Amino acid sequence: MNSPSSPDFSSIKINLTTFFLSIASAAYMGLGLTPAQAEGKIEINLPLARQNIDLLELMHEKTKGNLTPEEAAILDQLLFELRTRYVEKLRTQSSKA
Repeated sequence: MNSPSSPDFSSIKINLTTFFLSIASAAYMGLGLTPAQAEGKIEINLPLARQNIDLLELMHEKTKGNLTPEEAAILDQLLFELRTRYVEKLRTQSSKA
């Protein structure tokens, strides 16, 4: 049974799009763009972000030709945005060093 503060995920349909979004949310956390769910703290963890971007790139490669147009568009957009933000964070981190 769920407590009042925990969300009820039983009604969420799991499909390829939600899988992509789940991986992307972990990358966003690694980039420090969203707080970690457990602690609610924002921390930058570029290796974590890179690993999740790599996972999305792997999914892009392995599912090529087998995605619906909507799934392909979402994956392409996620990869574009995450790669761009990753490079921005790398530049910011290197300029601080």
